[in-house]
Amino acid sequence: MKTDNGRTTSVWMRTADMPEQTPLTADAQADVVIVGAGIAGLTTAYLLTKEGKRVVVLDDGPLAGGETCRTTAHLVNALDERYYEIERLHGERGARLAAESHTAAVDQIESIVGAEGIDCDFTRLDGYLFVPPGDDPAQLGDELRAAHRAGLTEVEHVERAPVESFDTGPALRFPRQAQFHILKYLRGLAEAVRRGGGEIYTRTHATKIESGAEARVETAGGATVRAGAIVVATNSPVNDLVAIHTKQAPYRTFVVGGRVPRGSVPQILLWDTPDPYHYVRTQRVEGEGGEGGEDGGYDVLIVGGEDHKTGQADDAEERFRRLEEWTRERFPQVESFEFRWSGQVMEPVDGLAFIGRNPLDSDNLYIATGDSGNGMTHGTIAGMLLTDLISGRENKWAELYDPSRKTLSAIRDFAQENLNVAAQYTDLLTPGEVSDASEIEAGEGAIIRRGLTKVACHRDASGALHERSAICVHLGCVVRWNSTEKTWDCPCHGSRYQTDGHVVNGPAISGLAEVEDSKDVSKGQ
Repeated sequence: MKTDNGRTTSVWMRTADMPEQTPLTADAQADVVIVGAGIAGLTTAYLLTKEGKRVVVLDDGPLAGGETCRTTAHLVNALDERYYEIERLHGERGARLAAESHTAAVDQIESIVGAEGIDCDFTRLDGYLFVPPGDDPAQLGDELRAAHRAGLTEVEHVERAPVESFDTGPALRFPRQAQFHILKYLRGLAEAVRRGGGEIYTRTHATKIESGAEARVETAGGATVRAGAIVVATNSPVNDLVAIHTKQAPYRTFVVGGRVPRGSVPQILLWDTPDPYHYVRTQRVEGEGGEGGEDGGYDVLIVGGEDHKTGQADDAEERFRRLEEWTRERFPQVESFEFRWSGQVMEPVDGLAFIGRNPLDSDNLYIATGDSGNGMTHGTIAGMLLTDLISGRENKWAELYDPSRKTLSAIRDFAQENLNVAAQYTDLLTPGEVSDASEIEAGEGAIIRRGLTKVACHRDASGALHERSAICVHLGCVVRWNSTEKTWDCPCHGSRYQTDGHVVNGPAISGLAEVEDSKDVSKGQ
């Protein structure tokens, strides 16, 4: 599966074929139009079709080709933001609702898998949270007590996780977690949406989103979808400039996949506690050789971590190296590393997603963002919650996930994140990264200062130079080159662009501007 948002390939992209969809070529009418065909958009579409709603889904890229295909696909009620922290930020009731909603999301996925007969390797299993040497072991006790107060009374303290190759030390066991193959699941979900009368259009770029009595989504091809309600499920919302983007921050997270003999690593989920922390699972790959599998298959040990703020580092090789080193130390049965990829997660300042009516907008425009590393369950919660809101039903989770909420206890994190963003604007005053385009090697990119502005220059494999404005169209930060994914990434709010300037991740909704005197030239000219 080929996507537009990066050059690396996840295990899901390698092992599942996604059906091609056609672009939207004519005006359409719907009860609900959904922008984004990842897990949040497709789950919302599926549940709305079950309500008898006419649904149209639009996506700029291929089906599930955004950040969803770059997940590690943990399905958990053990949240990245610890329960004692959720309780501090949202109170004991908020922590209970968070636990309840994520538990319900895993149950919902299992229900959909069964009802629609989706073969996606869905498996229930245990998850283990452990504290590595040097981290405070008292946090396990804090988390155990907070998880119990949140209603997760089956969480228990154990002496170690059941991994023979290394001793994790004391851990918390979270029962009835799950995992699946995300693209196989979304392929089945998309088929169910179509069976239910929903329409899905890919390679269809939304250029304008208008709420209110004349709610509509206009597209680059000229077609318009008019609807009673709009859902924006684009990882980071593309429908406003500021309302949400000061309350969350974009991070790139890195993943390696190591080939191990089948069954040599237990089927569990594993997480440690440092910042950034590590997260671990396995995935079976059929019929591709390797030891330990009767059918010639093997397991992939998937290990993620080493996050950094989007656009604020370009050292992926070093981060991949550290992940591989960490993995080999604990899992010496790794035969080779078959996969390396990265993805983008949106970290809200108070630990929970923003799902509901868009702030400062009409009542019929809804958003889903802020996955906080739990995108599979947050995306499924979005489908459940938004379906209720659009259908006029009350939902007890609505206040907890309300995008308009103000969490006063997170004010320090809010201030720190926005000071970080403000600091990025100093790039407008600095020299270019290189003084002349001749310094840019084939396949690479760099920022050049040209008078009062900055230019994003990329030299393709043939040696031709391509130039776009380096100013992010969202709020004017200077983009930076991502040498691993071969994209231009904004260090302020996470917008990302292809080498030709085409936008592949919001909050920007349009591409990098052309440079007036831009021209394609051969190397050295």
